[in-house]
Amino acid sequence: MAVDYTVIVVYLAGMLAMGWWGMRRARSKSDFLVAGRRLGPAMYSGTMAAIVLGGASTIGGVGLGYQYGLSGAWMVVTIGLGLLALSVFFSARIARLKVYTVSEMLDLRYGGRAGVISGVVMWAYTLMLAVTSTIAYATIFDVLFDMNRTLAIVLGGSIVVAYSTLGGMWSVTLTDMVQFVVKTIGVLLLLLPIAVVKAGGFSGMRAKLPTSYFDPLGIGGETIFTYVLIYTFGMLIGQDIWQRVFTARSDRTARYGGTVAGTYCLAYALAGAVIGTAAKVMYPGLGSPDDAFATIVKNELPIGVRGLVLAAALAAVMSTSSGALIACATVANNDIWSRLRGLTRRSGEGHDEVGGNRAFILIMGVAVIGTAIALNNVVEALTVAYNLLVGGLLVPILGGLLWKRGTVQGALAAVIVGGLAVIGLMAGYGILANEPVYYGLLASLAAYVAVSLATRPTDETVLAAWRERLAGRNPELGSEPVPAHQ
Repeated sequence: MAVDYTVIVVYLAGMLAMGWWGMRRARSKSDFLVAGRRLGPAMYSGTMAAIVLGGASTIGGVGLGYQYGLSGAWMVVTIGLGLLALSVFFSARIARLKVYTVSEMLDLRYGGRAGVISGVVMWAYTLMLAVTSTIAYATIFDVLFDMNRTLAIVLGGSIVVAYSTLGGMWSVTLTDMVQFVVKTIGVLLLLLPIAVVKAGGFSGMRAKLPTSYFDPLGIGGETIFTYVLIYTFGMLIGQDIWQRVFTARSDRTARYGGTVAGTYCLAYALAGAVIGTAAKVMYPGLGSPDDAFATIVKNELPIGVRGLVLAAALAAVMSTSSGALIACATVANNDIWSRLRGLTRRSGEGHDEVGGNRAFILIMGVAVIGTAIALNNVVEALTVAYNLLVGGLLVPILGGLLWKRGTVQGALAAVIVGGLAVIGLMAGYGILANEPVYYGLLASLAAYVAVSLATRPTDETVLAAWRERLAGRNPELGSEPVPAHQ
């Protein structure tokens, strides 16, 4: 395993070096939080694919393939579909807003007063998303070094916190590009063909497995619908995703770069399902489907290649973890702490603001590591995160983009009613039940429409400013314009 260990250590050292390099470029709030809004198509596509394809998509996607066959791809497929929908229909408008958070968008659309409550919901989502990614370090480091769970979480989490704190979004962007390349080589170009060959090819897999493993709908229609509701719609409104959209150099970059990333997700989804199906042929008696990835890597790959593929899994986890962490810190600082202290946006965005955001990443990183040590169930934590996000924020965000009659009172009602309904229904039906997000979303929609129609329409001056901002013609209300030379 010495060669494999060397590959992993070099990879981790490279992540820290990228963080140090990113620190040199993070000279302003815009640099630190949204990479100066300067990413071109290639880098934007790679980093967007890296953040949405995390440990759940890699280890969990292979596990679903092990359990259900090719239809196990649906979870990651719905993530890709959500990214495609965001890129084609909404990303250009989002990029032109020149904001830093989803709550700032809600304030612009509704005329203020929606920020703190929506910020709390978004903060809870990004925190739990970061926690789920951090828990996954335990699985990977256990395979690598037979390491204690708590120590594995602290080691993996500390590396992510270190490079994220150093350079903010520039560090996260640079490391995500490396992680995208490592994932592509490790999972798509190495693990996929090796797994298929070891399982006897597709003909051998068909001969040894039930026909349901090759049914594209074998996982069940209700499960697919729930995935669409949670993951496809979740991609449309998550702060971690929007913050990447804000890094695009132009609305054209956001649209086409995101479309490329979404298409890549679909290929990644199919690859994970095929790898899991191959693992079912070779190891039919595993105790847990989520053990399929580690088992096939540990037992079937040659020395060196094994280290690279495990580095790919680590890259998948780190990319999502760092993206969720910086999103969590951005929301905590800009949408909650600053508003509670009564601070107003300042036009001069310099080193003091970089220092403040850097401190919040460090604080949130410590909180994430501590929470990850305390929790154990990744699926439950991820379900709570997406239920809160979709149930509480989907309606007011999409309503603000699509329905002129929506009001700030309607938005607040939707957030509160939807969020409380989801929490109450999870307590009643169970965290993993489908009903909380179904009924919570319906309750949020009913509250939004009813309260919006019962209250005065949004002031026309607010809507006029909103339309100007969507058209990209009023940058002085928010952050700085995009540099023309990029």
